Amino acid sequence: MRVANKTIYDVVKLNLGIAAEEMNNANRIVSSGKRISDLSDDPVGLTQALKIKSVLSGLDQMGRNISLGKSWLVSSESALSNVQELISDAKALSVQMASSTTSAAQRASASLTVQSMLDEIVSLANTEVGGRYVFSGSKTDTAPFGSDGTAYFGNKEPFAVKIGIDTTVQVGSDGEEVFGTIFKTLRDLRDDLNSNNVDGIRESIDNLTADFNEISGKISNIGSKAGRMEIKENIFQDLKIVNTERLSAIEDADIAEAIIELKEKELAYQAALASSSKVMQLSLVDYLE
Repeated sequence: MRVANKTIYDVVKLNLGIAAEEMNNANRIVSSGKRISDLSDDPVGLTQALKIKSVLSGLDQMGRNISLGKSWLVSSESALSNVQELISDAKALSVQMASSTTSAAQRASASLTVQSMLDEIVSLANTEVGGRYVFSGSKTDTAPFGSDGTAYFGNKEPFAVKIGIDTTVQVGSDGEEVFGTIFKTLRDLRDDLNSNNVDGIRESIDNLTADFNEISGKISNIGSKAGRMEIKENIFQDLKIVNTERLSAIEDADIAEAIIELKEKELAYQAALASSSKVMQLSLVDYLE
């Protein structure tokens, strides 16, 4: 008789534990809104969810890369547009200073204006985004030019961002390639004005025209890259929406259904608790007899 009572007691404990566990699981689903929390809930579903989360993580990283790249392109375009305006001003000044009615003193004075333009362009060539230099190639932690613009401290490998599995876009620039001829043109113009060299001043007009057109091409190229990144960004946003919906379909619980399930498990637990109460009240004497 003692064995029978103990067996019944153990079975009651087991069933009550199972009912309690099922109720707790149902409560967890309602609380979290997720039907999968570990491998035992749905091995196949969890594997699919992990793969989708990996895809979403990659899309998030690409999104951050594109955001960074766009900020670099905007800063580059702004800097080069300002450079272009200064080149235009320098050309207008050159035309004026090449006139036969202009005195040597006026040209010497104009050389100071050109030096000021040169200084401003050097400053623009050292444009930064978040503490990183746009025109230093891949040496983004190094200022590309000194204060006079005569030496280049970057490299020839433009900084690039990854916007796809096998796709990168150059968002930085080789500063020497962008500004080298501009600096030379302005230095020559400054010196020619200071030395009253009219032929040199006239030659600078053509050089400034070439520099202006070169910068125009670079600005156009930046616009093309920005458009390309915009398209990529839209594609990634669409993919993120699709994969988020797929993940939700796998992981998320039907809350209304989950609440009903919880109520059923609570009732089952209460029923199990009530039916086993008499057995659970077995005294130590009952068990020993």
